[in-house]
Amino acid sequence: MSTLLIDIEYLAPVDVYKIANNFSHIEFDVYENWQKMSFRNRLVLAGAGGPVSLSIPLEEGRGQRKMTKDVRIANRYSWQSQHWKTIVSCYNRSPWFEFYRDELESLYSRQVNFLVDWNMACWEWTIRQLGWSTSISLTTQPVEKIEVTEWLDLRNEVLPKNIHQRFRSPVLYRQVFEDRTGFLPHCSILDLLCCEGKNARALLKAN
Repeated sequence: MSTLLIDIEYLAPVDVYKIANNFSHIEFDVYENWQKMSFRNRLVLAGAGGPVSLSIPLEEGRGQRKMTKDVRIANRYSWQSQHWKTIVSCYNRSPWFEFYRDELESLYSRQVNFLVDWNMACWEWTIRQLGWSTSISLTTQPVEKIEVTEWLDLRNEVLPKNIHQRFRSPVLYRQVFEDRTGFLPHCSILDLLCCEGKNARALLKAN
C-alpha cells in the first residue's frame, strides 16, 4: 500500500506516525463531517504530573455540524500562548527541546483561521523534522469507503477513547518525567521528538 487516508489531527499521537511511516503519501480527508472527541483539535503531552491534554477552541464549539475543512479556530482565546507555555513547561528539560524551540515558537506565533490549515502546518513541520520524503495533501472532494488495495483507510480509527486498546505495543523511549509517572504511551509526536530528536525516525521504523 502506498497511500494512507486519515483524518487530519493536531500534532497527532506517536502511533499515527508509526503507521504513516509505512506510506509514501498521506491524504487527509477534510470533506468528512466534523467529529468531536477526537485528536483533530486535541493533543496529549507527558507532564510532570501525568498526561496533559490540550485542546484548540473552535468557533461554534465542538458539537458543530460542518465538514472538517470549514471548522474555524476561535482565535479570540489566547490558546496558542497557553499551549506554548505548557509545551515549554513539559519539555524545557528534554534533551532536544532547544533544538526545536525557535521553529516551534515561530509556529505557535502564526495565527491561522481554519483548523485544517493549522494541522497541515503541524504535519509539514513534523515530517520535516523526521526527515521523511512522504508527501501529504488534502482531499479535494468527498471520499467514499476506499476499496482499492493501494490505500489504507484509517479515518476515525484512532480516537482518544480507543487508542489504548488499538495500540497495545506503543513505541518505547525515555520520557522526561518517566521516573515520576512511569512511561506514558500514546502521547503526541511532539513528545517523541523532544525526547529522542533525530533518533525518532529510527524508533518509528523499528517499531
